[in-house]
Order: sequence, then structure tokens, then C-alpha cells
Amino acid sequence: MKILVIGAGKGIGTQAVLRGAAAGHQMRAMSRSGSPDLPEGAEEFRGDALVAEDIARAVDGVDAVISALGIKETPAMLWQEVTLFSESTRLLIPAMEAAGVRRLVVVTGFGAGDSRQAMSWAERTGHGLVLGKPYADKDRQEVLVRDSGLDWTIARPVILTNGGYTGRIGVHTDPAKWRNGLISRADVAGYLIDAAESGRDLHQAVVLRREG
Repeated sequence: MKILVIGAGKGIGTQAVLRGAAAGHQMRAMSRSGSPDLPEGAEEFRGDALVAEDIARAVDGVDAVISALGIKETPAMLWQEVTLFSESTRLLIPAMEAAGVRRLVVVTGFGAGDSRQAMSWAERTGHGLVLGKPYADKDRQEVLVRDSGLDWTIARPVILTNGGYTGRIGVHTDPAKWRNGLISRADVAGYLIDAAESGRDLHQAVVLRREG
């Protein structure tokens, strides 16, 4: 497959490019500033997820899209509105439709959408104080994805670590099994590539947590 990763400059996005290339896929790595240490055969694509023309060029000719955008955590996010996640998705959905690309896998996080209700009172309070603005926008992003006509999956990882890939990935669709925990960015990336290529968890929002 040819897979576009939006937000490939760091974190989960970088790991997704690495995991996809290792699995034999053609990877297009989109970021504003470039992606360091791209694996052999991966295509660097410099562009802005908030520029419609860049998104239209990025999705041209791909089979699936992984959106793994993130923001730099600063004190200002405690009070400044965040719109990156929803506004980029508003551009991405029609661009994919126009290009005939149907498979979309989006990373949000545990605490977005209805998964917030699975948190304890203490978790919700702390999460809301620190990450309220970004997650309000992730909520808006999830609504846009769910309302689209695309073949979507929403991935909600719990607390992220920089550990290596283990393959011990718990994928939970049942709200009764949603709870916090840890998972490496590499393991999240492994799930994203699996979901993009297999079509698993279609029209599902899943919580990802390391198991074992």
C-alpha cells in the first residue's frame, strides 16, 4: 500500500512511517519542517495540514491516510483555544473524497469523545485542567470523522512512552474495558499501520493500552 502519514515529523507519526516501511509499504511522510531519519524508500512531503492545496497534493495517489498530528505542550495551551485537529480534518475529509481515498485512521487520545466518561473523577479533573483545550478540539475532530462517509477508525492511546515496539497492544472497543495505562508510541504506530492495511475496527473508536 501507499500510506500517507500526516504529522510525520515526530512522535507517533515518525514511528508510523518507520513501522509502515518495515512492513513493506510505500510511506509518504508529511510534516511542515521535514521528517528526520526517514527509512529508505519513504517519501518526504513538506506541507501544512492547514493549507488545502498541500493536503490535496498529499493525498493524491495514496491508498490510506493516517492522521497523527500533535501540538507542542506549552503553558499557553491552558487558556489558548486549539483548532489544529478539527481544522485540519475539515480540509482532509473533502480532499480524500475528491481523490477517491477512503481509508482514514486518526489518532486522538484517551479522554476524547465518550472515552472521557471512562476516567475516574480525579483523572477527568486533572485532564480537563491541563489538556482541556486540546481535547475539546479532539472532540470536534472525532465528530467530523464520525460524520464523514469515509472508512474511518479512531485510535485513542492512553499515556504515551518512548519505549520500543512490543506488540503487546490491547485494542479495546468495549467501554467497560476502557481505563488508563501506558503504551509506547511505537506500539501505537504498529496498530495504526495494521488498521490502515487490514481495515480492522471499521467505524470504531478504540482505546489502545499495553497489555501484559
